[in-house]
This record gives sequence, structure tokens and C-alpha cells, in this order.
Amino acid sequence: MKEISISSILKCINDENNYADDIWNNCLNEKEKRYRRKDISNSLKKLEKLGFIKKVKISSTDTYYKKTIQTNPDDYIGFINDIIFTNESKIKESLKKLEDRKIFLDISKDLVSYKVSIQSKKNYEKLLDAILNMTELASSILLVKETSNQEKFKNNLTACFDEIKETLDKTNQRIIMNRKSNEIIILQRNFSGRIPNLGYLKL
Repeated sequence: MKEISISSILKCINDENNYADDIWNNCLNEKEKRYRRKDISNSLKKLEKLGFIKKVKISSTDTYYKKTIQTNPDDYIGFINDIIFTNESKIKESLKKLEDRKIFLDISKDLVSYKVSIQSKKNYEKLLDAILNMTELASSILLVKETSNQEKFKNNLTACFDEIKETLDKTNQRIIMNRKSNEIIILQRNFSGRIPNLGYLKL
């Protein structure tokens, strides 16, 4: 699975205006090579959703990015909680629809060809996307926590991180409940392919 460090992208973003091409030129992987433009573009969209940067539109063809400075810890915790609530709702809704149709067995038998209905496939993808959003949010929380010196703020971030972990653990338990070992292996392999390491975004 390909991923990119959140910190590595942020280091390539100056305090002044940053155009996507400049970020792409300056952001190199561990082999000192550029990422694909598409990967950097998608990563910038994710960082914007996570509150690290803001996209400034000058015209229909001219936009740049600037770092977002969090001045109010309470506002940031509220921002995080909104993302958590949104994705928890998506997970619950998707699980319910999938379990009602009893399709997890079908998916675990054939994850490649997805021999299920179009709607069921959409619900399954929605579940995977919500889980990815939660893991990337967890990554961003750890990064912010490392750079903060406010004890109360760090404690609140820890509480948010713990809530995400609990949600993901419960989701995993519901998915593998009453399944055979080979089905569990296939399902967990597919989920692990969507989950980046902490501190990283999936490309």
C-alpha cells in the first residue's frame, strides 16, 4: 500500500502562498523522487478536509494553498468531533444496510469480482471510505498532539483518538462476528489495504 507522511507534505508548504505545482516539485518520497501529481492533489484535498491547509481561489484557473493556524483549541476539538460524528454515522448506516442484506458472506467469498448488487457494492465502498477517513483523522490528531504544549488540549485530543479507536474496534468485531477463519482473513486483508500507518495518508 502506498502512503505519504502528513509531516512531509506540510514541510513542503511555506507560510506564504503555495501553488500545487510548487508543492509537487518540492515534495519527494524516500527515494528522492516526485510523487504522481494526482497523489499530491488528492493529499492536498485530504489535508484541507483535516484542517491543516486552506485552498484560496483567486480565479477559476488560479488557486493556491496556505497553512491553517489553529488559534482556538476548543474550535479545533469541535471540528474533529464533527468529522468523527459524520463518519460514525456513515459506518453505522453502511453496516446496517450490509447486514440486513447478509452480503458480508458473499463479499468475503469474492472480493475481487464483487458478485453482489450495485447498491450493496456502494454501501461496502462507503463503509471502507468512512473507515479510511477515521484512520487518517487519527493520524492527524497524533501529529497535532505532538506539536502542542497545552496539556488540556492534548488530553482532549487523546479522548478523540480513543473514540476513533473504539469505533474502529467495534466495527471490526461486527464484521468478523460468526465468520469462518478464511472469511475473516480475506475481509481483514481488504480493510488493512485501506488503512494507512499512523501519521500517514493513503495514496
